[in-house]
Amino acid sequence: MNFIEGEILYIDKPYTWTSFDAVKRIRGSLLRRMKIKKLKVGHAGTLDPLATGVMVICTGRSTKLIETLQARVKEYIATIALGATTPSFDLETEIDATYPTDHITHELVSDVLSRFVGRIEQVPPSFSACKIDGERAYKRARRGAEVTIKPKVLVIDEIELLEFTPTSITIRVVCSKGTYIRALARDIGKALQSGGHLTALRRTKVGEISIDKCMTVEEAIKFLNEVPIEMPDDTKGDNVTDN
Repeated sequence: MNFIEGEILYIDKPYTWTSFDAVKRIRGSLLRRMKIKKLKVGHAGTLDPLATGVMVICTGRSTKLIETLQARVKEYIATIALGATTPSFDLETEIDATYPTDHITHELVSDVLSRFVGRIEQVPPSFSACKIDGERAYKRARRGAEVTIKPKVLVIDEIELLEFTPTSITIRVVCSKGTYIRALARDIGKALQSGGHLTALRRTKVGEISIDKCMTVEEAIKFLNEVPIEMPDDTKGDNVTDN
């Protein structure tokens, strides 16, 4: 394999790791194995620390493909707790309000989910990497500053109800680039008049790449330590700044 010319790896991102943590680990292993100081490594599509699943990592000249890879349709399995909200719309922050759930039925949930299929507008979470005047929104949110983010247009191709109770649902979502599943959990909870927040999220597919085709980080490190690596005679001009 030639990681300077460019390779693409598919990783199952661990729970609590940032996407950058995974990239940093892969980059570090490659630098040690190749005995070089710099190598461009990036990822296509960020996953929140509390999410797991398919993460596409590109090296060398393959990082030029990141924008194209990010545009691929994605599939998620998400569990949403009903009857309570959090400021971050997931488990990163504590519950800030509770609501009744006695009125929630399987039929009501199915009806509400159908309203989110197609082209919709979604306001990204305040606790997100969206930029406001050059600053990440989550930085403002964490220090208690006001955060106003404009809605974005996205497409949700499918929503399937996998599991149901009046206080928790698990759904499969097929959607376009830019979809925040945390924000979808917020909006579903609001539509159900019960509030809601994400309690588990797993990205199961990016384009045609499914989770069963991904390596764990440990498997990837082992693979990188054992796979034959092609090295040009002079890599000086190819060792570009990390991404």
